[in-house]
Amino acid sequence: MKKYSFKILMIGTIVTLFTLTSCLKDLDTVPQDKDIVLADELFNDPATYKQVLAKIYAGLAISGQQGPAGLPDISGIDEGFSQYLRQYWLAQEVTTDEAVIGWADGSLPDYHEQDWNASNEFITALYNRIIYQITSCNAFLRETTDAKLSARGVDGQLLEEIQIYKSEVRFLRALSYYHAIDLFGNFPFVTETDEVGFFFPEQIKRADLFNFIESELLAIESKLPAPRTNEYARADQAAAWTLLAKLYLNAEVYTKTGRYSDCVNYAEKVINAGYSLETTYDNLFLADNHTANGVIFPIAFDGLRTQSFGGTTFLIHAAVGGSMSPEDYGINGGWGGTRTTSALVNTFNSGIDLNASNAKIGTATNWGVVGSATPNGWNGPDLVLHQTSTPNVVQAFVNLVDGEIKFRTDNAWNGSDFGDNGSNISVSAGLYKLTVNVNTQEYSFEKDPRAIFYTDGQELEIESISTFTDGYAVPKFKNVDRNGVAGSDTSGDFTDTDFPLFRLADVYLMYAEATLRGGGGSEANAISYMNELRARANNFGTVTSIDLDFILNERARELYWEGHRRTDLIRFGRFTDGAYVWPWKGGVKEGVSTPSYLNLFPIPATDLNANPNLQQNPSY
Repeated sequence: MKKYSFKILMIGTIVTLFTLTSCLKDLDTVPQDKDIVLADELFNDPATYKQVLAKIYAGLAISGQQGPAGLPDISGIDEGFSQYLRQYWLAQEVTTDEAVIGWADGSLPDYHEQDWNASNEFITALYNRIIYQITSCNAFLRETTDAKLSARGVDGQLLEEIQIYKSEVRFLRALSYYHAIDLFGNFPFVTETDEVGFFFPEQIKRADLFNFIESELLAIESKLPAPRTNEYARADQAAAWTLLAKLYLNAEVYTKTGRYSDCVNYAEKVINAGYSLETTYDNLFLADNHTANGVIFPIAFDGLRTQSFGGTTFLIHAAVGGSMSPEDYGINGGWGGTRTTSALVNTFNSGIDLNASNAKIGTATNWGVVGSATPNGWNGPDLVLHQTSTPNVVQAFVNLVDGEIKFRTDNAWNGSDFGDNGSNISVSAGLYKLTVNVNTQEYSFEKDPRAIFYTDGQELEIESISTFTDGYAVPKFKNVDRNGVAGSDTSGDFTDTDFPLFRLADVYLMYAEATLRGGGGSEANAISYMNELRARANNFGTVTSIDLDFILNERARELYWEGHRRTDLIRFGRFTDGAYVWPWKGGVKEGVSTPSYLNLFPIPATDLNANPNLQQNPSY
């Protein structure tokens, strides 16, 4: 099942919502909008429970109750900006070396400059969106207790289905609390057991919130459907195991105590659950990516049924500008906003064992690569090319600098040399897989196919963040299918491309990292998983050993723009402080170190002022 409609009911007040002040307030009044249904009315009909479940899932995908705009779920910010994934992506990516955004809306530039404060409206919107989602989950659980279901006469098959719904809702609540612990640390804490009415939520300590999330996921682990047996885009056991692995991988950040062996354990559960890697990397990010392998839990989008200006609609439109053709990406126009920094681009220039990778191609030949772009210059010795299984076709992985090359035999100018119609071949710096037909003198340069950058008319380095052509564009997500056909919304406004929140490649990388951090896994297996990723990436190189620096860079190469980078950099101690900087970090072109208190976002001033039980994070 590809998608199901999320716009089934207008249920804006089926839950007793947090207001923007984080006080719980009784909304027990008759709504003016005839399309809004109150909780006590809606839950009297158990047949509607799946529709309510769909709305809770849709809380990750849409921004309000009536399509792309109007009747928003939260207020205080333009509804287009308010969508859950859009806000989460901005906080996880634009704050890092992987992304910049050229727009100057409000306090948005603070993200890449890392100079935000408690009044930042984007941080506030993210905080409120998390609270809204948690509160929606609490309302569902509050209305589906065993006692209430029994009083409504729910039994048999429907009762069994509702128990599964409840486990899914608990997973979704744990997911949002996971985002809360990661982004904000100590957080206002409410569950379905708290009474409906006006009160000030207590603030839970980060370590205690960790324990709650862990206990919830362990409690529902056996109650969710087995891996790959639930409807598409609904949580199953593998989704819960993946979230547990993520929680354990970051436990040392959240609680000061490492849980790497638990991370290995739950990563292995997912790895052994029957998933396989998608053989073509691009397929994971297309309009028909619901058919891609290796996706464990996506946020589903549909150009006709989940319309918002967030999600993949934002990711695809905002990444298109300059000389890019919007039609190539299945949209009606680019918004000219997001690009990447040279720091991400440069990660693709390393990461493999050149000797092992070349030996895997085949035996060494007498053909080689010579030139100013090679380590030894025009005098050689040359970079050796290796025999493939095709006669006259040789290959090698080569790391080049800006310059020129030619091909020749025996490290000598003996008349065998050739280039581009007699001329030298100009190349730019990078790691390449070079393929040469020495008979026809045809050649090609390939980069890691995961490096999905648009470079025509784009500069590698960013002189001005507001200028779209400064920085490579990243059209990783596209609203076209594998045949190049655009998504279902013929206007080109809204996209069908799902967002792969959890996927197998991430689990491989978590297993490898936790193993290296002392989690007790097999390093041989970890290396094998890394080579599976590279074999899937068009056999782009082999690794024979790995370390934590490799893992951090491989996470960037595999998972960039998928909402992981801020969390990864914090876990590796490279988000703030230290020597690792990137272009425009701290608001300086060359990048500067920033203070470590920025590893947590502030509790928004609006909430802090309204709720006497809240304390601000240090140094804000």
